[in-house]
Amino acid sequence: MLIGVALAASSARGEDITQVLERSQNVRLERLSPAPVESERAQKVRDSFDRLVHTLGLEGAAELRVVRGDTVAETLRGRVVIANEGMGDWPEEGRLFVLAHELGHVALAHWSQMGVMYQKWVPGSVTADQTDPVAGRLGREASALAYQQEYEADAFALRTLEGLGVQRDAVFSALMRLGASKDTATHPGTHRRLAALRATQSP
Repeated sequence: MLIGVALAASSARGEDITQVLERSQNVRLERLSPAPVESERAQKVRDSFDRLVHTLGLEGAAELRVVRGDTVAETLRGRVVIANEGMGDWPEEGRLFVLAHELGHVALAHWSQMGVMYQKWVPGSVTADQTDPVAGRLGREASALAYQQEYEADAFALRTLEGLGVQRDAVFSALMRLGASKDTATHPGTHRRLAALRATQSP
């Protein structure tokens, strides 16, 4: 969810920080390569997504776009869930976990939360005079919030799958099958995520 602020363009347009964030995510969406409509793998992803949306009562709140490329899954603009076509080859628990994680971002209004945090640090039109003095502190707070949101989305996904009758161990195995990842500015590594998940209480 963290992005680089395009200061020159934003200043010229008189944009506020939420408009800059929105524009950045629109650019991300435009660069993604859609999976073919007739793809059987993509249809499996859509079926899993529809099942979750119906179960969670999120009809109309989230939109799915199945893509090709390097992106595995992410949520853009607070409601557009991006999922790779390759997820159609995964075991069902893994696919459901990742999709439920992304729907957690939607259901928990994480995009709005991030926007509020950015507005606190960068009120009004975005200019270098505003952003340069606070860049370090803003980056740290944004990273901390992003970590919190990732843990919350994981917990949301775990509770959702348990509600569907999936055992906890199967969920943990699904996360481990995604491969080990290290901490980044926006995402805790696999070890941290598993530890946080194991500490999550059953519904």
